[in-house]
Amino acid sequence: MLDLFGKAILDYQTNNSPENIITETTISEPDEMDVAYLFRNYKNMPKLEQKALQLAKGKILDIGCGAGSHALYLQNQKYDVVAVDISENAIKACKLRGIENAININFLELENQTFDTILLLMNGTGIFETLAKTSIYLQKLKSLLTPNGQILIDSSDIIYMFDQDEDGAYLVPASGYYGELIFTIHYKNQTEKSFPWLYLDYNTLQNVAHANGLQCQLIKEGKHFDYLARLSHTDK
Repeated sequence: MLDLFGKAILDYQTNNSPENIITETTISEPDEMDVAYLFRNYKNMPKLEQKALQLAKGKILDIGCGAGSHALYLQNQKYDVVAVDISENAIKACKLRGIENAININFLELENQTFDTILLLMNGTGIFETLAKTSIYLQKLKSLLTPNGQILIDSSDIIYMFDQDEDGAYLVPASGYYGELIFTIHYKNQTEKSFPWLYLDYNTLQNVAHANGLQCQLIKEGKHFDYLARLSHTDK
């Protein structure tokens, strides 16, 4: 794994001539992203992310923490935060930023601890990879949650990215779920091996959450098919 996303984050943190990250998917052209965006402060975060941070409570797990902006904000608010990411470079950057408990681990490997709030932000459903694997991830998240805990997760319904026929119906692939994309990342003339990334519309998230014994509540909708949801144990 080249860990190009993490390299870009660490380059920015250490002033090592960072460049824009270029991402492309199976349904979109290459798109440039300024790495500085990953280092945004609370004021510059989207409203959905601000809302999630407002709702965070207790002991917090930030999954896929990236550059650590959410974890750093919450730590500064005196919360007990554990920030995890599979990117070794991103975790190095988090530690340089002053995040006290940043761990390079796949959250599926976390054991023997529970959290009051679990955050999955910046399209948190992405790490589920495919709709078929979603139950595996939700069961693990459920096992990491205290009895009264909450999972705060955001995503987008990307149906708008598909063409429509004359009757207004979206022309989505006949096989598989339309939110299953393959991402490719380019950075400093290197290309990361393509990887699956999942966007879940809210109704599908709600259905798969219920199937895995979790309540699902729509917290807030964004301006562009995006939303924030809260998952919790159904017996609460």
